[in-house]
Amino acid sequence: MDNLRNKQGFICDMDGVIYHGNRLLPGVKDFVDWLYKENKNFLFLTNSSERSKTELKQKLARMGLDVDESHFYTSALATAKFISSQCANATAYVIGAPGLLNALYEEGITMNDVNPDYVIVGETRNYNYENLQRAVAHVRSGAKLIGTNPDLTGPSEEGIIPACKSMVAPIELSSGKNAYFVGKPNPLMMRTGLKLLGVHSADAVMIGDRMDTDVIAGIETGLDTVLVLSGVTDKSDVEKFPYHPKYILDGVGNIPGLE
Repeated sequence: MDNLRNKQGFICDMDGVIYHGNRLLPGVKDFVDWLYKENKNFLFLTNSSERSKTELKQKLARMGLDVDESHFYTSALATAKFISSQCANATAYVIGAPGLLNALYEEGITMNDVNPDYVIVGETRNYNYENLQRAVAHVRSGAKLIGTNPDLTGPSEEGIIPACKSMVAPIELSSGKNAYFVGKPNPLMMRTGLKLLGVHSADAVMIGDRMDTDVIAGIETGLDTVLVLSGVTDKSDVEKFPYHPKYILDGVGNIPGLE
């Protein structure tokens, strides 16, 4: 466990690791205080595309955590960067929250509900039959289907709720086209995270609550991995996968006190 504390770079998921909805999880403040005290390089790397970096900073501030915007990276930012690198002056029909829309605008991607180059889907409460119908029509007409992340479900204060892949699935089924998902475990997110941290993969660790995104993303990028049981995964779930995290902890609050 001492090897974990000695890592210089910490890439940390947010939902189910730092908070559930608007509730800070136990031990998180101690963990963040420890990161600052020990001068660790850390990044909150979230598959959620709902909020901008500013909104994430404000969300944590309301819970009593003061974290600079430079410590956040989202699947919305990764999606916008990916599309701008693939297609100059791209247009998109978007089902998503303001964090995704802002990221796309900042990369020069404009909205188009007539003949878009892409249909982009992220988490949102504004999901209905009308925008689903339009998305299917655009994809069937040739628009490329992009999901900000492949999470089927996510944790909330009310329990487990549908996430991005659940919202993309009806479009895939109705159009006969498969989506490309940008968020974890896609290496695009992890490589950018390491670049932002400025550390080598051997000196970094990935902390998350999901085996199918966080843990596998860390393993495939060469990072040590920590599974925390504060989100959607129980310890018994680990045996269902052909790979294992290096460490399993109740939550990130355990890390500062490890021997």
